[in-house]
Amino acid sequence: MVLTYAVSPDVLRPRIPRGTELDLWRGESLVSLVGFHFRDTRVRGIAVPGHRDFEEVNLRFYVRRAGAGPVRRAVVFIRELVPRSVVAAIARWRYNEPYLAVPMSHAITGDAERGCTIRYTWRHRGDRFAIEAVTQGPPDLVREGSEAEFITEHHWGYTRQRDGGTLEYEVEHPRWRVWAPSAFAFTGPAPTLYGATLGAALGGAPRSVFVADGSPVVVHSGRRVA
Repeated sequence: MVLTYAVSPDVLRPRIPRGTELDLWRGESLVSLVGFHFRDTRVRGIAVPGHRDFEEVNLRFYVRRAGAGPVRRAVVFIRELVPRSVVAAIARWRYNEPYLAVPMSHAITGDAERGCTIRYTWRHRGDRFAIEAVTQGPPDLVREGSEAEFITEHHWGYTRQRDGGTLEYEVEHPRWRVWAPSAFAFTGPAPTLYGATLGAALGGAPRSVFVADGSPVVVHSGRRVA
């Protein structure tokens, strides 16, 4: 599930990893609130008991890096929420990713081909949050040139390191199918979790919402690029 909002570039510039620049959609800088479910998670091919299936909700924005080859279009995470404290601790320690462990749950009811309801919930410092959507009918392939294509076809990630450098990693997945939901909502006091400026943006109406069917995903090992 992806809810996307337009924000001022000035809000994101302090967060841009060295060696990258904002990747704009038709002149606008975007942030996306994304909820999904990890299944059969493996690290270097090894499944860790108790850490294979879990939820994540993250807030991300979009950058690009021009180098010797094709431009690499990527995501940068502002906040990543998971219910597993070990996952959050390792990600912060090894990659400096902005993970936070919080109580989380999800529910998916209905049939993906005929319609379903998806809901992710979490708590932070006593506050309750949720994102949810209702779909109808089967999904469609992401339309070329659409905002959904822009959002889903970023196959790289960049993370600012503690010394100011940049870690780059590749993410592989096939082209997803998506639904345009008939109803959706984000509830909760966003400023308490994402700060006043981003929280105000998330408190407004998203510019787009879609639900993707997902797929196996491969995240490659990172390397320093700056």
